[in-house]
Amino acid sequence: MTELEALGARARQAARTLAGAGTGQKNRALRAISEALRTHAQDILAANARDCEQAAAGGMPRAMLDRLSLTPQRLSAIADAVLKVEALPDPVGERMERRTLENGLCIDKVRVPLGVVGIIYESRPNVTVDAAVLCLKAGCAAFLRGGSETIGTNIELERVMRGAVQSAGLPESCITLLHDTRRETAAEMMRLRGFIDVLIPRGGAGLIAAVVKNAAVPVIETGTGNCHVYVHEKADPDMACRIIVNAKAQRVSVCNAAETMLVDRAIAPVFLPLAARALREKGVTLRGCEQTCALVPQAVPACEDDWAREFLDYILAVRVVDGMDEALAHIERFSTGHSECIVTEDAQAAERFLRTVDCAAVYHNASTRFTDGEEFGMGAEIGISTQKLHARGPMGLRELCSYKYVVRGSGQTR
Repeated sequence: MTELEALGARARQAARTLAGAGTGQKNRALRAISEALRTHAQDILAANARDCEQAAAGGMPRAMLDRLSLTPQRLSAIADAVLKVEALPDPVGERMERRTLENGLCIDKVRVPLGVVGIIYESRPNVTVDAAVLCLKAGCAAFLRGGSETIGTNIELERVMRGAVQSAGLPESCITLLHDTRRETAAEMMRLRGFIDVLIPRGGAGLIAAVVKNAAVPVIETGTGNCHVYVHEKADPDMACRIIVNAKAQRVSVCNAAETMLVDRAIAPVFLPLAARALREKGVTLRGCEQTCALVPQAVPACEDDWAREFLDYILAVRVVDGMDEALAHIERFSTGHSECIVTEDAQAAERFLRTVDCAAVYHNASTRFTDGEEFGMGAEIGISTQKLHARGPMGLRELCSYKYVVRGSGQTR
């Protein structure tokens, strides 16, 4: 048995124990984690400062450094989020359906934990905590592989959380972090069939594509967000401006930030200069089509690749379109299935957009930045699923469960 298989075997054993744990014990472990994050804040922040210093010296872009960085306020918010998960209803054992057949068999459809959930992710240390606590509350063991740029922070977080879990009487292997961040180790993790029940990649398009291509374990695709805001000809220009500024600039390094704005030709002469000024004040550079550049001289001409890019930076691709048909065609071609928005006062146009666009979340007159487990009332999330099977959109506790049929009889035979 390899070292990784041994870790997987311990995680599987922990998952069996955790699946039988009651809500009270799981909640005690979550409270212990939240308290431990505060108690050991200085150690965690010191490890994170070393990671950030090394990443900056290696030339990591500003937006990516923001994803890596922890502050006392961010760490406190992470600890608070653990308590929000504790307060959520426990999905394990929830009866989803009940049927009684003519022969008297009573069939219940009941939520059960997925088992060992593997997560491969990049940069963001909050994912280490979010993934661990969501898995724990859902009765699953978390098997984590973060990026090399945050390994010091993640090791410290693992140490703190494993101690807290053990203090609540649960096995420390409920939370397992791979300390070896080589690609070969990640590749071996993807092949741990029989140890890991499902694999969830969180990161850029390259990471997700590599996991989908190479994994022998079932994969739930998450994350990549080439999100669009379509400003319809009957949009309120001021509302549209507020929405695009928030969707693009409120936090640029996240998957639910807007990357492309589509603007109807009829409203472009009024709206584009207004939006360009507001975005420029936030430091956003526009990469526009020919019509955009004519209306906004400061815009940089866009190339074809810009329509497909997840910039994760202060850059927004802008295209003027001839009505909804062209907007829908553009979105269908370039969307990653994450979040799409229409801004319009035309109810019929809005309904057509909401029905037609095929993605995890569709918006009318609201920022794409709301595609988030906590914003949707799920507590923290383990990722945004952009696939269509089992889970779609923000993945909270219920999405970390499968189900089984519990059949009760009185001697029936077939």
